Amino acid sequence: MSKKSNGLNSGKKLSEKRARFKWSSEKYTKRILDLKRKSDPLEGASQAKGLVLEKVQIEAKQPNSAMRKAVRVQLIKNGRQVTAFAPGDGAIKMMDEHDEVVIECIGGNKGRAKGDIPGVRWQVIKVNDQSLRALLSGKIEKARK
Repeated sequence: MSKKSNGLNSGKKLSEKRARFKWSSEKYTKRILDLKRKSDPLEGASQAKGLVLEKVQIEAKQPNSAMRKAVRVQLIKNGRQVTAFAPGDGAIKMMDEHDEVVIECIGGNKGRAKGDIPGVRWQVIKVNDQSLRALLSGKIEKARK
């Protein structure tokens, strides 16, 4: 059984050991190497603007058999393409190709996909600078651009 060093001159060894074993922690490694920002299409931002390229339907994971409505979005800031979920009944009808949308994180575990939608990490919150929720409830009509 390995025991921790102790004694008058053990401080250096203890701190070196601690520094070495920190790297076995996933949280520490991600934070120090800045991996979240490097792999994140939004580059650390909470929201981003993009243009709708196409409407897509994604098959839900087992045991559900629904077709979830989503859009392919090209981000304006870096040109990367992501798939964003269109939340709400009939939300996909409010979006057309070449519309400008604002997307945000969908809030899954550790920034990953949520629920039964595989590989989709973002959701649409605005269409042409108008709230998607207000459009769906009928409070406002879609602006023409």
